[in-house]
Amino acid sequence: MSVGTIFGVGLGPGAQDLMSVRADRLVRGACHVAYFRKAGRKGQARAIVEGMLSPEAVEFAMEYPVTTEIPFADPRYNEILVRFYAECCAHLERLAKTGADVVVLCEGDPFFYGSFMHVYTRLKDVVPLEVVPAITGMSGAWTATGHPITWGDDVLTVLMATLSEDVLAARIAATDALVVMKIGRNLPKLKRALHAAGRLDDAWLVEYAQMPRQRVQHLSAADEVTPYFSIVLIHGQGRRP
Repeated sequence: MSVGTIFGVGLGPGAQDLMSVRADRLVRGACHVAYFRKAGRKGQARAIVEGMLSPEAVEFAMEYPVTTEIPFADPRYNEILVRFYAECCAHLERLAKTGADVVVLCEGDPFFYGSFMHVYTRLKDVVPLEVVPAITGMSGAWTATGHPITWGDDVLTVLMATLSEDVLAARIAATDALVVMKIGRNLPKLKRALHAAGRLDDAWLVEYAQMPRQRVQHLSAADEVTPYFSIVLIHGQGRRP
């Protein structure tokens, strides 16, 4: 029996018409569809493809056993996630070895801070695996501001707001253009770090970029915990003609 292929399909920042032609074709033709989500939620990847899946498509929701309930530094965090990814991969491998192709839905680009990377590294030498790249969420976010993110020789830095406050401040002070992801409950810490680096007034907050709920505002005006789909930006002001 031939072995099926697992496709890691990038869905882009959230709008169906920003998906690639290849991604659209694979999603609409999929017999087996898998996606990550938080327990009790529909999942953003699944929400993006609403109305696109075949009625006969078999869905496999991979529900994270933990998200923010345990600190990243706690040894249990890695132990739990290692078991979780092993179970997900075992299921996907079984499907592929029956000859079935499986489309794994990936928000943004599969190789950019995505959960699919954990599937890829575990299965790339076990079954056929293909990755379909996509527009990243940060690209959708800086486009939403209406300003270029970099000019000339600008250095662009991508940070996670989960980093310590002093590391954030140092990295922010040392770059020209900035993208910060994983905001959530880290918003107050991030604002303090931006202020310490003298960059708070330059920062923009983009929520749900390229989605119906998109909102763009100066970060200094935001005073509440932002949703997971939020990105903070500082535009470079480098060399130009």
